[in-house]
This record gives sequence, structure tokens and C-alpha cells, in this order.
Amino acid sequence: MDRMIYLSMSGAKATMQRQDVLANNLANASTVGFRAELHAFRSVPVEGSGASTRVYALESTPGYSDAPGVVSNTGRPMDVAMRGNAWLAVQGLDGTEAYTRGGSLETSADGTVVTHGGLTVLGDGGPIQVPANSEVSIAADGTVSARGANGRSATVGRLKLVTPEAPLERGADGLFRAPDGDLPADATARLQDGALEGSNVSPVETMVAMISAARQFEAQMRMLQTAENNEKSAAQLLSMS
Repeated sequence: MDRMIYLSMSGAKATMQRQDVLANNLANASTVGFRAELHAFRSVPVEGSGASTRVYALESTPGYSDAPGVVSNTGRPMDVAMRGNAWLAVQGLDGTEAYTRGGSLETSADGTVVTHGGLTVLGDGGPIQVPANSEVSIAADGTVSARGANGRSATVGRLKLVTPEAPLERGADGLFRAPDGDLPADATARLQDGALEGSNVSPVETMVAMISAARQFEAQMRMLQTAENNEKSAAQLLSMS
């Protein structure tokens, strides 16, 4: 009896966690540069006396999908889409270096190049400062140039682009970091200016997966009810004997 309860209970809990992952992916289907979070089930034996034959089903997140998103031309000079496996280095709110594929950039009030969310974009030598009233352009290698009112263009920095050899780790802030510390700048990394990479989440596939998870959860809850009814029936038979 308890085997059925363990199977259905742990399965229902894992399915709920899977629905959370799918819901988060679907909510970010239109987020620039978003990487879909992967999900998988794994079996974990229950420890303890008399429980060696019991196994929990747990939801795990092995990482993210590295499939490229659709690149759309925007015509905006400070929009950039990283090519290949290149990532843009930014400074997280905790002060650490992090990486993103979201390339919607702008300048803050003091001329610092920041992301659309206000995070400082890092250059090869730190934050990049743009003179006031300048037109900014970004080359394919990440070089940032500013053209002043006099029509002269000057290089003010170069975006730090990295190409990780191993998968990055997603943090609670949605940014990615290397497990072994900051990555060096990759001089061969390239980007496309005037364009943005969209999310790599497929809304249709995610919706189908959410429907499947909902039906699976309903089946597991019915199994719990069946186990409860069986236990009541067994108790009644014992009381009558």
C-alpha cells in the first residue's frame, strides 16, 4: 500500500516542479536572449530502516538549452546580437561578473553603457563611458565608437565578449556565470549590430508540455485517492473479521 503512496506522492511533487519550470519558460518566451531551462526526472532511493525498496521521483534542472534564438533586425545602433556561442559580460547587482545574451543596450545619465535592465556592461578594461551628446556605434568585434557634434568618431572601449568552453550556470538573478570564475575576453567573438536575439523558448512545445504535465499530475492524484480507498476497504475488512 505504501509503495503506491510513495510513487504517486513523489511523482505528483516532481510534476508540480516541472510545471513551475515550464511556466517560467513560457513567461520568458518574448524575453530577449532568454535561454530555456531544461528539466528531467531522476530516481532517489529513500534512506532508512525498512525503506530500502522505496524510491522518490525528483525533478532536476540539468541546465539550459543552448539552441540559438531567432535574430531580428531592429535598426537600432545599440542593439547587438551575439553570434555563435559568444556572451556579453555585465556586472550583476551583487558586483560580480556575469554573462547574458540580451543585447539591448543604452547609455545611462552619466554616459555609462548599460543593458535595458540597468546593468553595467563591461568592456575589456571595465565599464564603458560615452561622452555626452554622442552617437554610438558598435562594430562586429564589439568596439564601441562615439561620434561627437564635430562629426569626429573616437573609440571609447570594446565590449567584453566571452566564449565559454563549458556550460554556464544560471543564477537566481537570471544571469549566467562560469563555475570556475570570470572568463577571459575572446578576441575572435563577434556580434551583429542593429539586431536582437529572441528567446529560444518554443511557446507551442512548452504549452503541449504543460498540458501533458497537468494530465500526469491528475493521474498521480487519482492514484493517491485509490490508495486511500484501498486502505479504508482493508481496514473495514479487518474490523469485520
